[in-house]
Amino acid sequence: MERQKYLLISLLLIIVTMVQASCKQKIFEAYVKSDMQNWKLIIDSLENTTSLDKEEQLELLNYQYGYIGWCIGNKRKKEAEQYLKKAEHTVESMLKADYLPSLMYAYKAAFIGFRIGISPYKAPFIGFDSVTFADKALELDEDNAFAYEQKGNIQYYMPSVFGGSKTEALKYYERALELFEQDSLKVKEDWNYLNILGILIQANIACDNHEKADTYCSKALAVAPEFVWVKKELFPELEAKRDNHSK
Repeated sequence: MERQKYLLISLLLIIVTMVQASCKQKIFEAYVKSDMQNWKLIIDSLENTTSLDKEEQLELLNYQYGYIGWCIGNKRKKEAEQYLKKAEHTVESMLKADYLPSLMYAYKAAFIGFRIGISPYKAPFIGFDSVTFADKALELDEDNAFAYEQKGNIQYYMPSVFGGSKTEALKYYERALELFEQDSLKVKEDWNYLNILGILIQANIACDNHEKADTYCSKALAVAPEFVWVKKELFPELEAKRDNHSK
């Protein structure tokens, strides 16, 4: 009887691991193809799953983060608000449980940025909270790649009159990429890795660093040759800017 119990537990653990791997792969494929409909289906399926453990909640939180950013970028603010409330609730719950506090503070920094994206008038009132949370995240873990990404986002999108700098943003993004690449698991079929590469391409194009942007394009397409954001948007934008500079 005891042996059967342990076999059942082992089988359940294997099934959970397979489901998590499957979700990660499907999210990666959806990101590569810019297929946000399937991305949303995966989020909704996980949200409807009862009794998610902390690791599963963390996975869901990351997928919510990506989807909220896409919603804001595509003027779907009402939908972004719905998912943001759920994600914020998860972060506060995780912090109360003292679960990965550095990462949770990085998410809080990101979510302040989303709040501003949904309601830009809030920027002067809550914008610097994002800086505070990102700094807190790095105080707790100086090797938090996601926190460096948020520091980069803050610098990139903050108006220069308030201290924003795209050049400074690049330093944070590059540090985030460096930390991602130290962990082979974060590079293999992980949408977050492709995302930081896309961000670096975008930022280097904005700063007229065409050679660096081209290098990151090559790196991204080596991982995912059909990566729509790079193949159909960023690389053509880079080519157009290079053509204009050469005239």
